Formats: sequence, structure tokens, C-alpha cells
Amino acid sequence: MIAGVCPAYLPSIQYMAWILSQQEISFVTNNTYQKQTYRNRTEIYSPNGKLRLSIPVIHKKSSRRQFDYEVSINFENNWQKVHWKSLEASYRSSPFFEFYEDDFYPFYHQKFEKLMDFNIDLIQKILLLIGAEVSILTKEKPIKEFVDLIIAKPKKRKVCPYYQQVFKSKHGFLNDLSVLDLLFNLGPQTLDYLKQIKN
Repeated sequence: MIAGVCPAYLPSIQYMAWILSQQEISFVTNNTYQKQTYRNRTEIYSPNGKLRLSIPVIHKKSSRRQFDYEVSINFENNWQKVHWKSLEASYRSSPFFEFYEDDFYPFYHQKFEKLMDFNIDLIQKILLLIGAEVSILTKEKPIKEFVDLIIAKPKKRKVCPYYQQVFKSKHGFLNDLSVLDLLFNLGPQTLDYLKQIKN
């Protein structure tokens, strides 16, 4: 059975480890959109500790709720500039930010209309950068779906193995942040780290 998951924004370490544990996945975008999930938010390690970044979306007034694939990004406020500056402030001094900077810069300087398209492109870019070999199916097929990966407050969150973080001396080790925290700190070792995590 093919595993399915809702595309998350700069997904967590646990989310990416789960993807790597599958031979093939399908991104599920036909669910009803829910607030307070990682569909449009992520967590990074800022100089002041954990920082949550959220992409504003357009909430259409309608008698029915929107499906994930219908949700558009709201560009009234320049969230892209805020998110990019936050990533720079958080990871400029990390070992591998400059190595990957040019790969992520375009995502914060060109506009994507749909949230799911943006998320999927980002996830595919991350998978490419870490050298992951996972088949991503574009057509809907019978799947077993894992929705817990995008719930902002899961009942139980696994503890990730320790790795060096930029501001650890100030705030300690922060668990299960965006996979970018891992990528900017471990670089080419990211794939091996993710494969260690048991789902």
C-alpha cells in the first residue's frame, strides 16, 4: 500500500525521517484544510530560541470548507521577506547555510499561488539536496495516510538524536525542528541522521 502524507511547510525532522522510511509516497492534497497544523507553519532555532514561522493564507468565505489544494497564499504582508531574514539570522553562522543558501533563496523571492504547490516544491528540493531516493507519485492511488505528521501539537513527539545546534549553549538542544535546522548544521550527513530515526 502506498503511504500518503499532507505536504507541510519546511517539515519537521520526524516528518522527513518518516518519508525516508517509505519506498514510495503520495502527497495528499484533497483533505479539508485545517488551521493550527504544519501545513503553513514550521519551527526553527532562532537566536532567541524556538521560532514559529507561519505562511498567511487566504480564507475564502464559503458555505463549505476549502480543500488543501484550493488554499492560496496571502501576499498582503511580505511574509517571504520576514521568513528569509529569520532563516538568515538563525542559520547564517551555521556550518552549511551558505552551501545551501542559493537553493532556498528563490522560494522566498518568487510567488507561488497555492500553498500545497509551494510546500511540495520545497519538500522535493530538500529530498534532492540530501540525496534521498524516494518515489513520489503524482496520481492518487489507494493509500494509507499518516496525518499525525502535520498536527501542531501531537500527543507524543519522539526525541530526536542529539546533533550540534548553533544556539545550543544559550537555549539547549531543541527537539524536532524544521529539517532545515538539521541540513544547515549537518549538511551532507543529514541523510544518514534521518535514516537513524525509527518510525
